[in-house]
Amino acid sequence: MITAVDTNILLDIFLPDKKFIESSTNLLKTAFDQGGLIICDIVYAELVPQFKNRPLLDQTLEVLNISISSLGNDTAYLAGEKWGQYKEKGGKRDRIITDFLIGAHAVIKADRFLTRDRGFYKSYFPDLVMLYSNHGRRDD
Repeated sequence: MITAVDTNILLDIFLPDKKFIESSTNLLKTAFDQGGLIICDIVYAELVPQFKNRPLLDQTLEVLNISISSLGNDTAYLAGEKWGQYKEKGGKRDRIITDFLIGAHAVIKADRFLTRDRGFYKSYFPDLVMLYSNHGRRDD
């Protein structure tokens, strides 16, 4: 089983966030034990400011056995469709295209998605199986 990992989960661990570190760490370990872990290019880019240099970031991801998976045209198209729906519904600037790219990547490239952002992704990607860090449980 392949699990796509959201930026917030990794930042919970790397920074660390006292409120979420335990549940994020446990769910990341569970996902690892059940298969592969991937992040998309966007998540990789969002992690860059937290590391002194690229080798350190790449080594950290390697230690965690997290692979980088490129978005691709199918992912970009799905993200654009969902972002268009969001804008048609009067979506504010709270969400930007990167959120939709991360969600679409999880739909197309993974079996499930590990995130703390339960409402947004479930609204726009309702068929996406998610692991939620904030509840420490799986939500099918």
